[in-house]
Amino acid sequence: MRMEIYVTDGGALCGLELRSLVTTDGRLELSLEDVAVPEPGPDQVIVRVEGAPIHPSDIGLLLGPADLTTLTQIGSADRPVVTATIPPERRDRVALRVGQSLSAGVEGAGVVVRAGAKAQSMVGMTVAVAGGGMYAQYRRLNAAECVVLPPGTTAADGAACFVNPMTALSLVETMRMDGHRAMVHTAAASVLGQMLVRICAADGIPLVNVVRSAHQVALLRDLGATYVVDSSSPDFASELADAIAQTGAMIAFDAVGGGDLPNQLLVAMERALSRDATVYSRYGAATHKQVYIYGGLDSRPTVIDRSYGLHFGVTGFMLGPFLQKIGAGRARLQDRIISELQTTFASRYVAEVSLAEALAPEVIAAFARRATGEKYLIVPSKGL
Repeated sequence: MRMEIYVTDGGALCGLELRSLVTTDGRLELSLEDVAVPEPGPDQVIVRVEGAPIHPSDIGLLLGPADLTTLTQIGSADRPVVTATIPPERRDRVALRVGQSLSAGVEGAGVVVRAGAKAQSMVGMTVAVAGGGMYAQYRRLNAAECVVLPPGTTAADGAACFVNPMTALSLVETMRMDGHRAMVHTAAASVLGQMLVRICAADGIPLVNVVRSAHQVALLRDLGATYVVDSSSPDFASELADAIAQTGAMIAFDAVGGGDLPNQLLVAMERALSRDATVYSRYGAATHKQVYIYGGLDSRPTVIDRSYGLHFGVTGFMLGPFLQKIGAGRARLQDRIISELQTTFASRYVAEVSLAEALAPEVIAAFARRATGEKYLIVPSKGL
């Protein structure tokens, strides 16, 4: 299928963009809209987007709290419209979104096709961007937002070079800034988790990986991970405490968020510490135990039972505020990502789909599962 790309009478590029809308009658609507991209300013470029990954955060914006069993597709093959019902009890979560047609796609990569007077040297270069709205055929951006990829690097190689790699490095930076030398990571078989395994191996950091199946244990073992514990094991609690005792990890980064996993991490830390205790304290071990929640794979409330004294902390972690905190240190992390883009920070995709293909109900159902090894790449320029 070949999609038509055209320009306005004034010469502006026009292309399709994926939009997510919550309607006044409680429906989610996904569609493709024609969008005119104004000419770039002196310090701006226009990127033809050739790859944009679907991250959990993107799924949250695209699908919201819709009931995916009610997905319905109408429209034509090249202009599909997908709708789904949002249950009444969930509508308050998206009340502020009603009536707003939102763009999506936190990051991506592509080729610079137009540039302003001060950015002409970038025309023809393949760049990576974390500028939002990347599920579009064209994006106008400030040149400073673009990271030029090394020669020979494809858009697919660089499409996911910000969110997962930068988050993985930022978790390690946070561990060091908090004075720790080892760490625990949950949902560790994810793309980000695999990156973290490689980072910690290279940097000599003991890493306890928490996964949810024997298959995922084998996956990380094959990557060289030393400490891998399976939360589905009947001996999970003792195996987790053993791994923490061996590594001394008193800081954990949790991508699950809901349920009692954060609590289990703190319990295991306390058990590991109590092995060397000689005196009872009703306040628990004096060593601080810290869990950072940075994801929400489990939407249930987080359960904390405080059975490990009072020397603990549970707080959220967000990449944006952390990068603001380290300021110029961000450049050091970005340089490492680019230099190891096809090794440490490589991303793989189960499928590459066009904007229209991304709206097929079976594709939506597949990426909404957020299953390990089933990451999708949207290629807005596919079919042009």
